[in-house]
Amino acid sequence: MGPVVSVFWHEGQYGEGEEWQVLLKTTERRYTELEAHLLANHSWSNPEVSAVLITSGSAGYLDWLDQTTKG
Repeated sequence: MGPVVSVFWHEGQYGEGEEWQVLLKTTERRYTELEAHLLANHSWSNPEVSAVLITSGSAGYLDWLDQTTKG
């Protein structure tokens, strides 16, 4: 998603820049693997990598999610 304007402090300095947000979906079981891949391959030394746990949603979507991530 984006671009978005980012305003931040990094290494003690104020910064502004243009960023794009990427949303990736995976299972809790595979999150560690995805995180390691993102951190190893990102050009920044400390990129934002975070997880959002799905605690509720529409029944149809949650059923689809359950069926497609059982592997």
